[in-house]
Amino acid sequence: EPTVRTELMEQIPPIAIFLQESRPKFPTAFFEYLMPIVVRYLTDVNNQVRKAGQEALLILLEQDLVAQSDIENKVCPILLDLSAPDSDDEYKVEAVNIICKMASMLSRTTVEHMLLPRFCELCSDGKLFQVRKICAANFGDICNAVGQEATERLLIPKFFELCSDSVWGMRKACAECFMAVSYTTSPEVRRSKLSPLFISLISDTCRWVRQAAFQSLGPFISTFANPSSAGLYIREDGTLSIRPSTQDVNSNSCQPSNNITLMSSSTNAT
Repeated sequence: EPTVRTELMEQIPPIAIFLQESRPKFPTAFFEYLMPIVVRYLTDVNNQVRKAGQEALLILLEQDLVAQSDIENKVCPILLDLSAPDSDDEYKVEAVNIICKMASMLSRTTVEHMLLPRFCELCSDGKLFQVRKICAANFGDICNAVGQEATERLLIPKFFELCSDSVWGMRKACAECFMAVSYTTSPEVRRSKLSPLFISLISDTCRWVRQAAFQSLGPFISTFANPSSAGLYIREDGTLSIRPSTQDVNSNSCQPSNNITLMSSSTNAT
């Protein structure tokens, strides 16, 4: 019964935590018995069971309970299979969603070598706009997961594609994550490539895209600031914040910081 399998998945994380705390007594129980069940249920025929399996997997990754070998040899391969071009549409949408969510929990090497090539392919998926929209909405997180070099070499070209997508929802999603993408790039790329791209979004024919771009204007400008003088930094959750200063700063350096804070606050409020 699907309800039984769903309930089982909901119990996996607390059982895994118990086994981790009692590891001397159960050194291999999780890897031998529980992890294979989680991986198998990612392809279950029932979507509720798959959803429960995905949620369980994310909790296990967040708690650092999954071994690196299991991530690379068991989890990533099944997600790559599910997100393949010839995969079932429903499975593909779920797979790209879980790939985007787990990217921030994995090592940079694993994401770059195993998941990034597929993510770039999915950004250009011409069959399902839902897939492209998930990629656009999580683009900043992927950039943060792989770092500056891979972002500028592989992801920025895909970001340009998404920012000019024929579906306005894609362009709107890009505008909303623009700050996170900009923060990962070098000042030169930020100035020469992203600034003109942002102008195109702020001049978009769709008012929803323009509105999202204007709301991201302050945070985007903040990425040009010198962190040592402005005190601006990006939290782990991707939000803009100000690091408390240990010494007084002059009024010239303080004023831009205050302006950016107000613009960022208004963005969050809306």
